[in-house]
Amino acid sequence: MNYVRLQNGVKMPQEGFGVFQIADAEQCEKVVMEALSAGYRLIDTAAAYMNEEAVGRAIKKSGIPREEIFVTTKLWIQDAGYENAKKAFQNSLDHLGLDYINLYLIHQPMNDYYGAWRAMEELYDAGKIRAIGVCNFYPERLTDLCMNARIAPMVNQVECHPFFQQKAALENMKELGVQIEAWGPLAEGQKDIFHNPVLTEIGKKYGKTVAQVILRWHIQRGVVVILKSVHKNRIEENLDIWDFELTHEDMDVIGQMDLGHSEIIDHFSAATAKWLNSYKIHK
Repeated sequence: MNYVRLQNGVKMPQEGFGVFQIADAEQCEKVVMEALSAGYRLIDTAAAYMNEEAVGRAIKKSGIPREEIFVTTKLWIQDAGYENAKKAFQNSLDHLGLDYINLYLIHQPMNDYYGAWRAMEELYDAGKIRAIGVCNFYPERLTDLCMNARIAPMVNQVECHPFFQQKAALENMKELGVQIEAWGPLAEGQKDIFHNPVLTEIGKKYGKTVAQVILRWHIQRGVVVILKSVHKNRIEENLDIWDFELTHEDMDVIGQMDLGHSEIIDHFSAATAKWLNSYKIHK
């Protein structure tokens, strides 16, 4: 496992396990335990996923020392604002059954995220959070926050995969000292990506699957990746990417697959903003 070092010196595993859309508590607990057993040490959840308690139980039952596990959770839009963010953070901490969070992220750049950020800065100062960051912040929003916050974001988790490579955003994050982290690193299976002839041919050279080729491509770009699966064999397979390296030619070929936009979600749409804001995780 490789690690990246965030701007505040914190070490973060470069490959992690996510639990988005695993709402069944028993199943979530089971797959997180399988992921930890396989060797994952970064576990990514969110208040909006409604499974923090299951993640917390799996971490406790694993028997792995707390300091070896990097736990991420996220603040939902509904809980933006200074006071609300402090309450929401404590709720997440209680649900997870932990004394601190390794990485706390603002889930979407909506509602009063500046007020939330001030609360997160204070929680970071108090040692309740080891690192703070954001999700789905495009370059203009990320730059604005970096220029106006007392403590700049350390991570930005965004959609990133061969069809949407975030080239300009990646350069912007490097300039700002913000670590990019990919959600949907396998394009959520879009465009029959797992049977893509270009990626299949590259995989044959190394005896690797298309998924492993894509993950290795991310790693060599300096991207932290979050994987989700409920199948033990895939959980293990996705971790088996550390014994080969793509050539510059391979990287360039994959680089040509970029469409330059998302086909999963349009964050620039008013309809998307309405939909996200309408999703409530509590009364």
